[in-house]
Amino acid sequence: MQVFTYILLGFLIVCAISVSFSRNLLNSILIFMSYSLVMSVIWILLESPDLAITEAAVGAGVTSILFFITLKKIHAIMETEEEECPVKIKTVSKQGSPNGICFSSIPQTKVWDINALILFWHLQQ
Repeated sequence: MQVFTYILLGFLIVCAISVSFSRNLLNSILIFMSYSLVMSVIWILLESPDLAITEAAVGAGVTSILFFITLKKIHAIMETEEEECPVKIKTVSKQGSPNGICFSSIPQTKVWDINALILFWHLQQ
């Protein structure tokens, strides 16, 4: 039983350090959830079931849901359409209906050359 407790304590330390170094906010929330769940197991091992239930409900449940909602509100969780097509150019056809061109196969750079985009668009047609 002592070995299992030491493994859980080691996992808590790894979770705390990995949250500090994680650059992705979604990964940080998932690590925080696992930290809370492991902490609730430790509370059970310490024979405090009331603290374990509270830790699991508040730490891993409510707090994580609030973090997910916050990430969605600040647009930190990207939608799949934006990830698939980083650059969209809207055009209008001869009939007047709007069209969209996706330049997802162009390597992403910080500075775009408009001539390269026009050439790529002509090659796609």
